[in-house]
Amino acid sequence: MNISLIEIYIEFFLLGLQLLGGGYVIVPLMKKYLVDKKNWLSAEDLVNFYALSQSIPGIIAANISVFAGYKLKGILGAVVSLLGIITSPVISILFIAAILDKLLQLSFIQSIFWGVGIAVVILIYLSVKEMWGFAISDLMSRLIFLGAFILSFVFDFSPAVIILIAGLSGILFNFIAEWKKSDDNFD
Repeated sequence: MNISLIEIYIEFFLLGLQLLGGGYVIVPLMKKYLVDKKNWLSAEDLVNFYALSQSIPGIIAANISVFAGYKLKGILGAVVSLLGIITSPVISILFIAAILDKLLQLSFIQSIFWGVGIAVVILIYLSVKEMWGFAISDLMSRLIFLGAFILSFVFDFSPAVIILIAGLSGILFNFIAEWKKSDDNFD
């Protein structure tokens, strides 16, 4: 794929302009622009990058951008996509920080935060809907999902512990499946 670094920067800069609400916004936006419009990534790539980004420290949008940029253009692509995604939020933060005290006193701004909070719930739903078809595809993935759900909501486990347990479960399942497959070859 012949994509210039400038194209990558511009696309990720434009994505960064739209990132109100945090990392959950990134999945539907990246799907729209990078998968559907530009065909730079597959939907499965995006879901995998999102899952990896949730599993490592850092800002979700920045992490996904690094993975996507790396897939598109290697290390330089990763750096450029990261710079693109963070440019507009950094400028916005610097601007808002300069006038923060005055802004927080305005009821209009408080109403915006209320509305954005509701929008974030919708975006989380869209992210789950987007990932569901790729992530929950067989009996084992359903069992891991059910276990993670129970650990999270019933026993209030830490998300980091749940991710670790789910990852180890996937490794164990794959190891057992490969072992059975090699055992069947000897019969």
